[in-house]
Amino acid sequence: MTDAAKIKEIHVDCNALQGGDGARDTPVNTIQAAADIAQPGDVVIVHGGVYRENVNPKRGGYDEYSRITYTVAEGEHAIIKGSEILGNWDLVDGTIWHASVANDVFHGCNPYALPLEGDWLERPSDWKLSLGNVYLNGKALYEAPSVEAVKAAERRDTGFGPDWVNITEPVARPEETIYQWHAEVGDCTTEFWVNFHDYDPNAELVEINARRTCFFPDRTGLNYITVRGFEMAQAACPWAPPTGDQIGLIGPHWAKGWIIENNDIHDARCSAISLGKEDSTGDNEATRWGRKPGYQTQLETVFRARHNGWDMGTIGSHIVRNNTLHDCGQNGVVGHLGCVNSIIENNTIYNIGERHEFFGHEIAGVKLHAAIDTQIRNNHFHDCSLGIWLDWEAQGTRVSSNVFHSNIRDLMIEVTSGPCLVDNNVFGSDYNFDNVAQGTALVHNLFCGSTQRRATLNRFTPYHLPHSTEVAGYACVYSGDDRIYQNIFVGGDAYLPGVTSRGTETYDGAPTSENEYIKRVHAQGIGDLELFEQVPQPVYVDGNVYLNGAQSFDREEHRFSDNGDAHIVVTEDADGSVWLEGEIPSGVFEVDTSYIDTAKLGVPRIVWQHYENHDGTPIVINRDVTGIARGAHPVPGPVESLKPGSNRIRLA
Repeated sequence: MTDAAKIKEIHVDCNALQGGDGARDTPVNTIQAAADIAQPGDVVIVHGGVYRENVNPKRGGYDEYSRITYTVAEGEHAIIKGSEILGNWDLVDGTIWHASVANDVFHGCNPYALPLEGDWLERPSDWKLSLGNVYLNGKALYEAPSVEAVKAAERRDTGFGPDWVNITEPVARPEETIYQWHAEVGDCTTEFWVNFHDYDPNAELVEINARRTCFFPDRTGLNYITVRGFEMAQAACPWAPPTGDQIGLIGPHWAKGWIIENNDIHDARCSAISLGKEDSTGDNEATRWGRKPGYQTQLETVFRARHNGWDMGTIGSHIVRNNTLHDCGQNGVVGHLGCVNSIIENNTIYNIGERHEFFGHEIAGVKLHAAIDTQIRNNHFHDCSLGIWLDWEAQGTRVSSNVFHSNIRDLMIEVTSGPCLVDNNVFGSDYNFDNVAQGTALVHNLFCGSTQRRATLNRFTPYHLPHSTEVAGYACVYSGDDRIYQNIFVGGDAYLPGVTSRGTETYDGAPTSENEYIKRVHAQGIGDLELFEQVPQPVYVDGNVYLNGAQSFDREEHRFSDNGDAHIVVTEDADGSVWLEGEIPSGVFEVDTSYIDTAKLGVPRIVWQHYENHDGTPIVINRDVTGIARGAHPVPGPVESLKPGSNRIRLA
């Protein structure tokens, strides 16, 4: 326990003179100065203003009771920015302006000299973006490959469609003007050319990235730090694949027990919050050397982490809550290995990857690998290229009571063997779910759009002993072994070619029990692995509702189907309120349903672990997405208060 007599407040005021000691009347004038002297149990109180610095904590707390807390003074607004103001612009050609900055402003790490690159980053393929950006009145502009391209930039009305992944140039919303910039780095200065169109940059706020991060320790292992109440923005953090050194605008950098709460975090070049790995387990070796595929280097990353002491006693157990995360190129939250046993809750995450300035296979509002025993709950995802992407080892993971709408895709789960529980979510976009996994339980969700299910037989990924990072084995994804209970599927047109399912019909022909599965496997005769590859895994489907022509699994016993127009949609008001609206037929309420719990869900075939809480206690899904207790005869879908006929129910 901490000696209470030694706990102190350290005050920070950017308007103070240098030389303060942190007392209320004599504050220090940078957050870093406070971080240099903060001891376990101390509270750093930051007063209003703009702090252009990267906070590099020197210490963490000893335990949960002695954490170091960084918080904004009550009623004040403090901003940490990874940028500097750039002025003294000269008009050189029409609407093209030029300015120069001395390279010492970058403190030895010039983001405009560093390429945006790494494993699984694919586009643009004919030139490389830098890690920097230029901001006009707080809005990020688009990088161009040359001064000539900046000069050629014109107003254009454009949008994006289903082939968005093939886009290799900046894409604006309809009727949006493209503002482009280009930088060239010299020995002493960096030169900028920007097409500001109708703006005079000398009369506006123009900022450039000058730091990789805003709040990120250089050292690993600084535990038990709380960061609360800040606005943080404009960091030149690099591409953060699971095989790389995952650096975010803010993050614990391979530690335990951080709390990041009540912040407004935006305009990270790549990732806002990183709960991920560091570089000792590998850093973009597939791209760096080209000797092995990324899949192989990622396998090695997992085992290196185990050799280096990765376990729940030393890494993870973070809380990310009540934040607004937006306008980032890659992720709102990213993490590989370091995200174990964490909670991500009550965040609003939007405009992630929606500019399509670059493309790679690691872009999502939340992108986690090895999210063992991690909970993602009560978040609001909208206008993201992908809401949540769970990749590798989503074991004991629970995705619960989240609301998704206006995303290109809502949820993807990939090459993992379960158990993963997805319950009480509202998937309101046109494309809801990519299921490239097995052993997932889908319970009491609403699917308003298309889904896709795929096997992956050429990548074997690890699974673990229950509630542990210790590797128990590894397996490919046969697909199936899923539990699908008491959801609502809304039919309609497919969103993408080949993504045609809007129900559970893709499981047709699958066994409905493990006993049936085993009998069918061994009825083929003598053999081993090849026998298991020929029979679909069992699936457990019951109590679902299919509207607007959505199709059911052919062996589902209790279900309701209606081809009428239910017209179920998720809408958002101008004030940010989110609503579920639709016409619900009375037959929905006649489906035979019951409480779904740990006993009902059983265990996945490959991973012998129950769908249970991280501490091994059982789960009962007895509340809905709004927190209302379910009745003895639960209503299918995520909202218990649905009624026959017209509905308008507030979700967030």
